[in-house]
Amino acid sequence: QVQLVESGGGLVQAGGSLRLSCVASGSIFSINYMAWYRQAPGKQRELVARITSGASTNYADSVKGRFTISRDNAKNTVYLQMNSLKPEDTALYYCNANAQTSLGAQGFRYWGQGTQVTVSS
Repeated sequence: QVQLVESGGGLVQAGGSLRLSCVASGSIFSINYMAWYRQAPGKQRELVARITSGASTNYADSVKGRFTISRDNAKNTVYLQMNSLKPEDTALYYCNANAQTSLGAQGFRYWGQGTQVTVSS
């Protein structure tokens, strides 16, 4: 019912920047929040940043001051601006959204397929 498509990943040197995008489409009545998670091989998936319908944000301690999450409500798009990238930021980054498909319906979490971010030292 809801599809999320990420883009913007790639290879960058330490200290560089990348901007990730995630577009939500499908039968969307409302989106409660959108978020970015990441997962490296052998590690658990972790929350990187989250933005609510009220535009409040929160970040993992490891990315505070370096990453910025933002959204374009008209386009159902969330962005993650990543600056001062470090090798430890290397991971598959997933877009996540809690969305309702109709008025009164339960909100469900939807996931994108991920976009790879690789930071070289």
